[in-house]
Amino acid sequence: MTLNTSPVNEERGYTIQRTFDAPQDLVWACLTQPEHFAVWYGGHDGQMKDMVCDARVGGAWGGTMVLPNGVEMAWLGEFREVDPTSHLVLAFTVPDEFPEGTPLEYDLFHFDLAEADGKTELTLRQSGGHLTDEQYVGAEHGTGTFIDVLAEHLAALQG
Repeated sequence: MTLNTSPVNEERGYTIQRTFDAPQDLVWACLTQPEHFAVWYGGHDGQMKDMVCDARVGGAWGGTMVLPNGVEMAWLGEFREVDPTSHLVLAFTVPDEFPEGTPLEYDLFHFDLAEADGKTELTLRQSGGHLTDEQYVGAEHGTGTFIDVLAEHLAALQG
């Protein structure tokens, strides 16, 4: 499956930077292994089920987010770039947000990791230009909560 991720305006989006008190290989595992991804993606409010993370170029990514009110939201996409433990680009969309017969639009998550003094610096950028500026503000807030849960998960994994 090859997804059309041609950006409307690639400059639009947001960037989040965070430093984790965890080694880079553990952060990488949490970004690429379904049992870890399902824990943090969705923040405290959403729970992921049926996660797929085939972390290779062209590999599938997806799952179903279950919200507290029981609403389910399918997410799907593919891995576009994979440079183990340091760089990942993930195309993603929510197909239910598009009327039947309408082509799906994909945004991109760019993950860059760098280890320094036993900690890992994460730079996450969402781009694609398919959302309005207001939607990107909301997406940045939501993704920030996901990253908060990732930090909690990393801490729990290290005991």
